[in-house]
Amino acid sequence: MPLTPLFSKPSFTSSPHLPPSSFLHNRLHLLRYPNDAILALFPVGANSDQVGFLLLSVKDSSLDVRADRNGDIFVSTKRLKHRIVQILATPIGYSFSGNPDSVGLVLACTMYVVHWFSVKIDKVDSKPGLIYLGGKVFKSCAVVSACWSPHLSEECLVLLQSGELFLFDLDYCCSNSNFKGNRLKIMWDNADCSEDGKWLGCEFSWHPRILIVARSDAVFLVDLRFDECSVSCLAKIGMPGVGELVHKEPLVSFSMDGSDGFHFTVASKSLLFLYDIHNPLVPVLQWSHGIDKPCYVHVFKLSELRSHSKNDKYEEASESGFCIIMGSFWKCEWRIFCYGSSFHDPKGSTAYEISKFCKSYYAWELPSDLSLLGNECFCGTCLSRKEFLKSALPLWVNWQKKKDIVVGFGILDKDLSALLYEPDSFGGFTLIRLMSSGTQRYCSSWDLVKKSEIAHNDLSDFKDYLYSMGDLEYEFIKKFKYFKLDYLYEYFWNADLAKHLIWNMKKPCGGSLQEPFFSVEFRDLILEKLKVCGVTRSSSVSDVFRDISIPTSIHEVAWRRVWSGLPVGLLQWAFSSYSEFLEVLMDRKQVSLEFLIVPDSPQLPPFFLRRPSCRSNKWSHKVQRDDALVGPVLPLPMLSVLQNIHEIGHFDLEEADGFSFQEEVSLECKEVMKVASKMTVRI
Repeated sequence: MPLTPLFSKPSFTSSPHLPPSSFLHNRLHLLRYPNDAILALFPVGANSDQVGFLLLSVKDSSLDVRADRNGDIFVSTKRLKHRIVQILATPIGYSFSGNPDSVGLVLACTMYVVHWFSVKIDKVDSKPGLIYLGGKVFKSCAVVSACWSPHLSEECLVLLQSGELFLFDLDYCCSNSNFKGNRLKIMWDNADCSEDGKWLGCEFSWHPRILIVARSDAVFLVDLRFDECSVSCLAKIGMPGVGELVHKEPLVSFSMDGSDGFHFTVASKSLLFLYDIHNPLVPVLQWSHGIDKPCYVHVFKLSELRSHSKNDKYEEASESGFCIIMGSFWKCEWRIFCYGSSFHDPKGSTAYEISKFCKSYYAWELPSDLSLLGNECFCGTCLSRKEFLKSALPLWVNWQKKKDIVVGFGILDKDLSALLYEPDSFGGFTLIRLMSSGTQRYCSSWDLVKKSEIAHNDLSDFKDYLYSMGDLEYEFIKKFKYFKLDYLYEYFWNADLAKHLIWNMKKPCGGSLQEPFFSVEFRDLILEKLKVCGVTRSSSVSDVFRDISIPTSIHEVAWRRVWSGLPVGLLQWAFSSYSEFLEVLMDRKQVSLEFLIVPDSPQLPPFFLRRPSCRSNKWSHKVQRDDALVGPVLPLPMLSVLQNIHEIGHFDLEEADGFSFQEEVSLECKEVMKVASKMTVRI
């Protein structure tokens, strides 16, 4: 069933080598529904800011999908206004807040807000529906992760980027119309936490008031059973037995083993660990996973993945074994790690007697790859072709957004999965995938190996999943022109802007160079415009503060200080009028560039709220040439680097490592905060 594409518009806010925040969590969750049905929940909408859901059931050995009256997915009426990055659901077996029609609770996290829904069932036609309960806004810090309690279904835990933990009782919140939650008083200062560590996630352990909280440098057990909270370390980078390689690698993902609440898994850049809270600091098992930037790890009982088998040869292994599915939604790489008890100890032996009261886990075989796409061929020809297709894309385009990839998945309940196919010798499972183009069913089977030849012959080029406009129809010309703004790529992704500029300045120029001429009137015009906008020629931070007339952030004050420190000569390079611009050659035609007019109102460059200039590629008596001041035609990072080069007086690639605009702005921000603190004390 086709769904609204998840990629609504291009995003250039993160490096093409790092996954966006929307790819860090599983975006599909399956909730058990009455009458042997499953409710699939996932983000939908032009900005993935609504919760969509479908009702799945089995009829005549096939998966039946129930949608709304128009044949489309069910969508919650509540629009969250921000992109959903995590969605979780939990069943409830009692009358929630006096509503007997509720069968589950749904939690949807955006960057700064957590929203809760109640899943209701229509008594007439059993149609599912979502009722919005409320939300909690965290103004000071972003949400890192959230989880439902496996012990008390109405309780959930929320972890913030600052390490703060909030516990919510939804039954109490709904009955009192208050979603403030209970902020847990945890003293992380006594837990030996480093300042640069990042929080990864939180989970409930074997007791409703025992929590497991993970950071990039350690994993902690938080005990809230008594009046005073206690924090103990369960795992830490560089501890004995962890390995020398991990000492240099931060942890990147975390998950609890839901079978008993005593085991959890963490992963670094290259290794995967299994820990037991009874024996902290030393991993029970560890693997080398070989996955690039893993973000997802989850532990399943092997019996959930190996069901409906027609012989009992592997029944003992299925009941006692576990399977870790680990991977990356962004890189489309997945692996399976199996472990469990040993079956080589004969009955009556000492090892067998010890295993009765002391569980020992062993890794079963080597990790195996899991292809969630299901239609891939891994022969050398196909792998080489994929790499060539990736390298052919522009640097600013992620290949993931040009391909139909898996952005979420859920494993169907084994009882329902058994109704879909006949039993075989090994058993299997059914997996529901959320693709970037819609939902699909996926079944594990040995027959998939036979389909590799079909996938080999059906390898297609990358398609456009990036420029979808959601529900709106694209009415403009679908032919795009690209400028080679490689300096922007060097600045944003590699931070080698200084080297790039020096290298280009040393390149020989084909034409004759002329010394630019700037009139005194033009210089005075620039200074007057900048003064109106609050950029004066003062070198004091206190003077900059006195010139502020509108609400301004520390970062904006720092940028204003950098603008104030630029020489007049560079400012004349940064601003210009249309009469001085040369047209550029595109497709053998001279095309004029267009910029925005420098406003007369108090705004900081680059003047986001200004009006566009009156401009056309062909001047006429109706459209006259506009000589208004426009700019900046050169961005501030480039101007700052040129200023540093000018002060040194020569071009040297070896000294370019000392030029960093980010460090300059960071130092300016610290100076601004220092002056602001002194001014606050005086007041």
